[in-house]
Amino acid sequence: MVKIGNIELHDQPLILAPMEDITDPSFRYMCKQFGADLMYTEFISSDGLIRNGRKSIQKLDIYDYERPIGIQLYGHLIDSMVEAVQIAEKSNPELIDINFGCPVRKIANRGAGAGMIRDIPQMIKMTEAIVKTTKLPVTVKTRLGWDEDNKNIVEVAERIQDVGIKALTIHARTRSQLYKGRADWTLIGEVKNNPKIKIPVIGNGDIDSPQTAGEMFRKYGVDGIMIGRATVGHPWIFKEIRYFLETGKKLPPLTINEIVDLAKIHFQKSVKYKGEPRGVYEMRRHFSTYFRGLPDFKKTRIRLLTTLDVNEITGILDEIAGKYGEVMR
Repeated sequence: MVKIGNIELHDQPLILAPMEDITDPSFRYMCKQFGADLMYTEFISSDGLIRNGRKSIQKLDIYDYERPIGIQLYGHLIDSMVEAVQIAEKSNPELIDINFGCPVRKIANRGAGAGMIRDIPQMIKMTEAIVKTTKLPVTVKTRLGWDEDNKNIVEVAERIQDVGIKALTIHARTRSQLYKGRADWTLIGEVKNNPKIKIPVIGNGDIDSPQTAGEMFRKYGVDGIMIGRATVGHPWIFKEIRYFLETGKKLPPLTINEIVDLAKIHFQKSVKYKGEPRGVYEMRRHFSTYFRGLPDFKKTRIRLLTTLDVNEITGILDEIAGKYGEVMR
């Protein structure tokens, strides 16, 4: 069993990464059905939250079926982050996560997200202030360092643990890599095997199959794995990985009929939660990956990704089931 503060998780927990415009309640519902042990909201701007921004406030919506769940916040000002934590607490999450990993230029260049990696004293000071302002467990997500010449995660892990965080998630790339190149888990392994580190260490980056997940647990000894982009259009990856970890075998792939049924549930929940047309727009990236690789699918994909009519989309999904039926993905 892995414990983050007072939160007890499955041994070798599988965690859904926070992703902007993806990990909303409709997608979290899908991932939870397939065994995600811990999930996070989309990351939320502290500035947007304290200014009562509509989009930021909506991201605080969480439901009992999602628990345990964390709210992830980012920002470059300590006072704003502390105030945002106090607002987020009112949604009763199980934990607060600090985003020190987002590499997006407009965020990092302001000193938020991965930008904080260039000012470690400020990172530590901010983390300590947040730990002191809440009774909830505080966790951190960050990267190996700013660039290839500044991979300082081993030192940072010790310092940030010492101010009271309850778990550390490390994305196995530097900020300058963004999401390019191969993730290098070597330093994650060094952090985990550092005898000074007593908190759970969670690895993130390039987990795209049950076999990869199993290898990372074995090779680096991490306490948990966080999965991001590989979940999009493939929320059942959590079930696939858990089955592989427990049996050493692969689950049979889903049929297109089964995937259509899942896509319909996801679509209905997206529209119910975000309304039209936003709930339709935000499903498009999921539709693209739910049916990736189907032969002679281009015209159907274009229709699926251009119409805003809910009934038409449902009809197209029925057509996909009728045409591809028992084909396995």
